[in-house]
Order: sequence, then C-alpha cells, then structure tokens
Amino acid sequence: MPKQPKQSKRKPGRPKLAEHEAKAKIVPVRFAAHEIKRIADAARKSDQSISQWIRSTLSSAVQG
Repeated sequence: MPKQPKQSKRKPGRPKLAEHEAKAKIVPVRFAAHEIKRIADAARKSDQSISQWIRSTLSSAVQG
C-alpha cells in the first residue's frame, strides 16, 4: 500500500490577518431594504464593496 502524503497542520478557515490589517471591532447595524439598495448602488458606482463604502463614507463624515 502506498504511503499517504502528510497533511499540513493548518487550521480550516481563513488565515489570520496581520495585526495592522485586522479590523478592531464589529458594529452590527440594520438597514431598511430601500436603504440597502441605495447603499449597494452607491458602492457599485464607487467600485467598492458595501463594507468599504460604508467605512469610507463614515470616515469622511466624522472627519469634517
């Protein structure tokens, strides 16, 4: 019987991000269906994911 190759000891799932790349906290927020549609449209027009668009929009809002 041929030998099985050794399997790596990696854990399943996504690898951990570097400390400077990881987000610090998750903030649960709920939006109405019509709001999500408008947010998704704006994100698409900006060529961003919804999360990226929300983060950049909020960041701009609190800076000035």
